[in-house]
Amino acid sequence: MLCADEPGLVEGLLLLSYPLHPPRKPEQLRVQHLPKLQTPALFVHGTRDPFGSPGEMESALSLIPAMKRMLRIEGAAHDLGFKGKATQEELPAAVLGEFQKFFG
Repeated sequence: MLCADEPGLVEGLLLLSYPLHPPRKPEQLRVQHLPKLQTPALFVHGTRDPFGSPGEMESALSLIPAMKRMLRIEGAAHDLGFKGKATQEELPAAVLGEFQKFFG
């Protein structure tokens, strides 16, 4: 929200598991500031996140006029945790790689 009110404060945002709405309350969207966001933003979002489905996140991101991208993490919850440990260990490299492509 601060970056929406103060463009140029930072050069880019890395948002991990953005809480789009409280779990099971999709009518309480937290998107009021998104149309003012001029800062490039990379969202990392799990497909099992109860704070927003991938579809809800895509809709919210469409409100942002700045460059933006969402890295979908298949099977991850809000804490970006998985049931399988192997996938969890691959997550930092995946996020870093996408970050470097997006902001590079």
